[in-house]
Amino acid sequence: MPRRTPLVIGHRGAPGYRPEHSRSSYALAFELGVDAVEPDVVVSRDGVLVVRHENEISGTTDVAERPEFADRRTTKTVDGNALTGWFTEDFTWEELSTLHCRERIADVRPSSATFDGEQTVLRLRDVLDAASTASLEQGREIGVVLEIKHATYFASLGWDVASLVEAELREAGWDAGQWPLTVESFESTVLLALKERGIPAVYVYLLEAAGRPFDLVSAHGKAAPTYAHTASPAGLDALVGQVDGISVDKRMILAPDRLGRTSGPSPIVADAHERGLRVFTWTCRPENRFLIGQFRTRGGPSEFGDWEGEWSVIRDAGVDGVFVDHPDLGVAFFRP
Repeated sequence: MPRRTPLVIGHRGAPGYRPEHSRSSYALAFELGVDAVEPDVVVSRDGVLVVRHENEISGTTDVAERPEFADRRTTKTVDGNALTGWFTEDFTWEELSTLHCRERIADVRPSSATFDGEQTVLRLRDVLDAASTASLEQGREIGVVLEIKHATYFASLGWDVASLVEAELREAGWDAGQWPLTVESFESTVLLALKERGIPAVYVYLLEAAGRPFDLVSAHGKAAPTYAHTASPAGLDALVGQVDGISVDKRMILAPDRLGRTSGPSPIVADAHERGLRVFTWTCRPENRFLIGQFRTRGGPSEFGDWEGEWSVIRDAGVDGVFVDHPDLGVAFFRP
C-alpha cells in the first residue's frame, strides 16, 4: 500500500522561527511551502475574531507591560480552569490591535524571541486574506485550518461563535469552497453548528489524550464522554456522518509507555480510516522538550533531538495531516 503524503500545516504559522500568530510567522510558513496554516480564534469585547492561541494573552503579547491596561488584569474561570491575566473579551479590537506579539516559550526558542515587539496582533480576516494572496502569488492552493477556541465559554458571555465565524468567512470570500478550508475544535457542538450553516469545509474534531470536552461537560456533567472513549472504535463509530475527521495529540499515536518509549503506532489511525475518517496530529516539534523520552538526545530542552525517529512513527501510521512548528523540516520530511 503506498504511503500517504499528509498535509503539512503551519501550526500558528512558523512558530519555530517567529512569534506564533504574528504576520511574519504566517508569511514565513507560506514561503517555506506549507499546504495550510492554522490560526486559532478567540473573541474581543466588540465581537471581532482575534488570532490568539488563548483568550488569556499575557504570555504572547506585551499587554502586561502596558500601563494603560494594568487595571484589566483579572482572574477568570475558562473551561473549568482558573486563570489570571488579561483576556481578549475585555478589550476592543482597536485596543488589541495596538498590542505586539511575543514569543511564548523564549527559553526554548530564544531566536524567535528576538522578533518580540515587532508586529501587532492579527484578526482572522488578516490571516484569510494573507493565505489567499499567497496562493495567488505562488500559483498554488494554500489552505487555512481554522481552530475555534472556547466556544462554550464565549457563549456564556453572549457570543454565538459559529455565527461570528460564518459572517467572517462569508465576508472574506471563504464561504464558497474556492480556498481549502478546514474547521476544527475541541468542542463538537460548535463544529456541528457551523456545518449546519452550510459553510463548505472539512470538519475535524480535536481530541486530547485525556479529559472531557468542555461543551459536553457543561451539558451533561460527569456523563459526558471522555476523549479516550471518543477515540475508541465505538466512539469513532458515533462520529461517522457528524465530522470528516479527528485531530489527535501525537501521543495518542505514539502511545509511549511509562519510560517514554513507543513500540510503534497505536491503532487509532487505522481505526479511523476504516470508518472513512481523516486523521491529523499535533504537534510535530524537533526540540528535546517536546519529544517523547525515547527520542530525546543530549543537550538542553531547546536542542534538537532525534525528531526524525519520532516523526517516522507518525508518518508510518498513515496520518492525513501534521501540524508542524518548523515548516521547512515538515515539508522536507513528510513529502516524498
